Amino acid sequence: MLRAMTATPRATPHLRTPCTTAAPGTSGFPSAPAAPGTSESPSTSDPLGTSDSPGSPGTPGGASASASASAAAVPPASGPTGTGRTGTRPGRGVLDWRLRFGLLSLIWGFSFLLIKVGTQAYAPLQVTLGRLFFGTAVLAVAMVVKRERLPHGVRTWGHLAVAAFLLNALPFSLFAFSELTIPSTLAGICNATSPLWGMVLSLVALSEDRPTRRRVAGLGLGFLGVLTVLGAWQGFSGLDARGTALALLASLSYPVGWIHVRRTLAGSHHSHLSMTGGQLLLATVQLAVVTPVFTSIPAHFPVVPILAVVTLGALGTGLALLVQYGLVHEVGPTTAQMVTYFVPVIATAAGVAVLGESLAWSTPVGAVIVIIGAALTQSRPRRNTPSTPDGDATARDGGATASGRRPQS
Repeated sequence: MLRAMTATPRATPHLRTPCTTAAPGTSGFPSAPAAPGTSESPSTSDPLGTSDSPGSPGTPGGASASASASAAAVPPASGPTGTGRTGTRPGRGVLDWRLRFGLLSLIWGFSFLLIKVGTQAYAPLQVTLGRLFFGTAVLAVAMVVKRERLPHGVRTWGHLAVAAFLLNALPFSLFAFSELTIPSTLAGICNATSPLWGMVLSLVALSEDRPTRRRVAGLGLGFLGVLTVLGAWQGFSGLDARGTALALLASLSYPVGWIHVRRTLAGSHHSHLSMTGGQLLLATVQLAVVTPVFTSIPAHFPVVPILAVVTLGALGTGLALLVQYGLVHEVGPTTAQMVTYFVPVIATAAGVAVLGESLAWSTPVGAVIVIIGAALTQSRPRRNTPSTPDGDATARDGGATASGRRPQS
């Protein structure tokens, strides 16, 4: 969901074919999978999900420039790998990667629920601003601990500003607005369509990305799943068209951001953390400028919605991007981006079990079809590639640039 800084082409972990789920999200850069739908790089976003994208969100977490660039070089979830240093692939984390994979799936899957809870007391823009603020705070702490600095260069910041808008500020806000009128379950499933939009856009914008029969079949199957979720045979009765359109536009924003990152930031020498931190900082500034203009200070500050927003930002955006980066480096973007396909399942289960949202048979059936279609759009023929040192593997996987896969919410 909010899947964000939320996500998967080849040289980078997120932009294989822009996808992400963010991620509820995601962040946008080097997120390993937004969002919510990412291909081989993250989003977004889900920074990234990420961007997410996750992404991912875009990733739900939002996609990051870094992750997207990575993917490009690719969903995050939710950029360029460039760290400016040589090194080897990091060792195993404190927790087994499978546990961290499951943790990331849960965080991004619950992002849509947290958005729904937050918007029950606060305006969508306020929820998004809080999410970005606390997500940026987590990355800032990580940067201080690792002694990282923000990127430099007017051009870099200009491209990051665009990435921040497309991979974080815009999709996070759209998901928050959409959940005023649609259930979190539907928002989570819409987030999973990022890989589908990503394939369509990559065929148009990326001349090197050629379709295969399997990928085209996945695209058709994925959109058939969307129609199933929406109950097309019933004339879309009982469906809020505006809220659904906003959620689908949010998922479309992730791959647009990934393509921008792939074209402008894939060669950056800055680290993923630096790029993603800068991206989320810019997204926070963008919302800080817009939010006071269109909203007023709340008369009351209910505790539960506040906790939901803090959790959404600190865990669903900040921590999720850090976990995603670790997964990309340890198991590679292809495996890490698979988290995208678990996000809508968890989002649906959370919405039904915790919020008591109703669930028609067409929703889970359509969601499965969407996930299968999205997975097929990311499939690529195996190629025999010469072995490279571990240090080069990171660059080959496509480090992140700024994240989100997604999630993307």
